[in-house]
Amino acid sequence: MNSIDKIDMGEVTRLTQAGKLAEAMALLQGRPAPRARNDAPEWKAPHRGRSPKRSWPTIDMVAPAGPEGAWTAPSEAEGQPADGTARADQPTGFPDLSETMRAFRDRLATPRAFSGLGEGLGSGRPTSVPVPEGARFEDRTFANAAGSRTYKVFVPSGYTGQALPVVVMLHGCTQNPDDFAAGTRMNDLAEEQTFLVAYPRQPQSANLQKCWNWFNAGDQTRHGGEPSLIAGIATAVVEEFSADPTRVYVAGLSAGGAAAAIMGATYPDLFAAVGVHSGLACGAAKDMPSAFAAMKGGGAVQPRRDEPAVPTIVFHGDGDRTVNPVNGDHVIAQAKSDTTLSETVMRGETPGGVAYTRTVHADGAGRGILEQWVLHGGGHAWSGGSAGGSYTDPRGPDASREMVRFFLTHARARSATQH
Repeated sequence: MNSIDKIDMGEVTRLTQAGKLAEAMALLQGRPAPRARNDAPEWKAPHRGRSPKRSWPTIDMVAPAGPEGAWTAPSEAEGQPADGTARADQPTGFPDLSETMRAFRDRLATPRAFSGLGEGLGSGRPTSVPVPEGARFEDRTFANAAGSRTYKVFVPSGYTGQALPVVVMLHGCTQNPDDFAAGTRMNDLAEEQTFLVAYPRQPQSANLQKCWNWFNAGDQTRHGGEPSLIAGIATAVVEEFSADPTRVYVAGLSAGGAAAAIMGATYPDLFAAVGVHSGLACGAAKDMPSAFAAMKGGGAVQPRRDEPAVPTIVFHGDGDRTVNPVNGDHVIAQAKSDTTLSETVMRGETPGGVAYTRTVHADGAGRGILEQWVLHGGGHAWSGGSAGGSYTDPRGPDASREMVRFFLTHARARSATQH
């Protein structure tokens, strides 16, 4: 990792103000800024009405004011309450560019700043997760021609060598396996229902904010880049624990959700079902400028490849100001198969006051193949998660439990080479 003092934040700010996002990101990642082509279009930030401020699709969130609060999207409105909720008479949006860059620069200037970026923006999130008696939560490393990644695997106390399902969990930007496990409470479900959970870790050497690089064309293909590493981790867990190869699933949040969608598109022979929370469809972007456009809702739905469709469940808040909720629709559209499916729409509200619409597309046997949860008023956070982790909304429907329910109704057909 390059030292902090080698990053020219003034130049980063100048480039981003000029709309040269790829060059700015290169500097943040410690690489020389590429020379822009003369004919390359510059990304223009939209304006809101008469406001002179820029709309900036930041991936950062605001930490909760108290231990029971939820992470919220930042707002440009003055007088915004500390918990991130908007007053009824004020518009909400993103901070202007100078505020965003100043906050980022300030984080870089603080002690252990890079470590803090990986720990929920230095908010004191847990560095370890409680493990039930008899269970294990251990570190592993996987490597192939594309590089290497560390990961953590949760082994429930009920594991005695039987062929268990495997859930691969892909964290969001700035998160790590412990933070994601704490926030989603997926380990608790694994202990309760006896399945394995793997948490690949994205290092800052691959992306400064620990985002999975879902917007890179080279990380959207089979047998290469990050998809090959994630698939390799899933396969390694199956082999190490003699898990059931027909019941391997993948889920993720935000950048991790986009990566999960990519895994379903590139490895349908490995994953039996996919969960995408606040993410984007495979191929929604090919570089940094198109990534920002897609996050704002400007991405196009890429046709599904020749591979079979993988059953998919989607959660997305319709108040998400970081990744436009239309991206949830795009994930569902891309995952649709040619088979005729019936549609059932259900509406409800959680005890925490979050209203939702749940749409299930089922096959002839009544089994849900596609499931979409729209969280009304929900932001960019894991629904029903624990306040002990970052980017969670404890008030919402329990996305982890609903994903596991959906996953366990699906299994791949066992191939002739599997025993």
